[in-house]
Amino acid sequence: MLIGSEVSVLKSMLVLLFINSLYGLLFQFEFGHLPLIVFSYFCIFTLQKSGSTLNPSRRKERMKFYVCIKMVADINAPFQIKDGELIMDTDRVVLNAYDASAVEEALVLKEKLGGEVEVVCIGPAKATETIRKALAMGADKGVHIEQPDGALDSTSYATILSAFFKDKEYDVLSFGKQSQDTDAGLTGSMVAEQLGLPYTTNAVGLDAESGSMMVKRQGDSGQEIIELPTPCLVTCSNDMNEPRIPNLKGIMASKRKPVESLTISDLGLSESDLSAHSVVNSYHEKPARKAGKKFQGEADEIAKEVASLLDTEANVL
Repeated sequence: MLIGSEVSVLKSMLVLLFINSLYGLLFQFEFGHLPLIVFSYFCIFTLQKSGSTLNPSRRKERMKFYVCIKMVADINAPFQIKDGELIMDTDRVVLNAYDASAVEEALVLKEKLGGEVEVVCIGPAKATETIRKALAMGADKGVHIEQPDGALDSTSYATILSAFFKDKEYDVLSFGKQSQDTDAGLTGSMVAEQLGLPYTTNAVGLDAESGSMMVKRQGDSGQEIIELPTPCLVTCSNDMNEPRIPNLKGIMASKRKPVESLTISDLGLSESDLSAHSVVNSYHEKPARKAGKKFQGEADEIAKEVASLLDTEANVL
């Protein structure tokens, strides 16, 4: 299939071919086949320069990436816990660090293969600022699913995103492996299950190869290489890359990029469909660590005493 720029090139060539043929008929006795030879070299050069699909060695796989991002509280902002309630500075919000890595990796593949990167964010009106941050990094467009702050858990987010993606076409759905506010790390896997997509988690590397995604995953005992057919879903580690810092040009361009606004009713959902399956009852300060115990004496005696304490007090033996 030819993309728009290639169609334009071919149309121009057909016009030039007609002119060249007419020119050749009129002046062939004086110049022979020189005009046709010159035109042939021009065609070859232009096709190679444009990266046309007529030249298989230069063909690029244009891909569609959706990256799901989240607005989270800045973990560096001061906070306090009072009467079991977590009180934070709601004005200090940022793009979730894991999601930033997912955006960066999608942009790297877009620059390598061509295609489009679209970001999707669920949240209140203020979440558009987070979307603009991803657009300033280089994403092409954004979708804001408006949902006031409330008791949404991983299941709620997965329900909304699955409803949004069910009729979309894409190659890769990309998520941060977890969010900085809850560290649950469940939404991506839930969306994959609801949409019936092949997926892998904790990716630290991503590449495309012959219609598949090659995922480098950080496992418990080392790195694993997993091949996923597309469309697929990947959750990304913040160890995957170093997200780019938007420059002034990117920031200014982000203001002109389209951001579509949707509500849950636009997705065929109601508040009853978003009931949380898990509830946070209260927050508490981390208990102070007990003072350590020093042992003195011979090594054999200390070893016996430590072993006894691990058995009777710590209950680990």
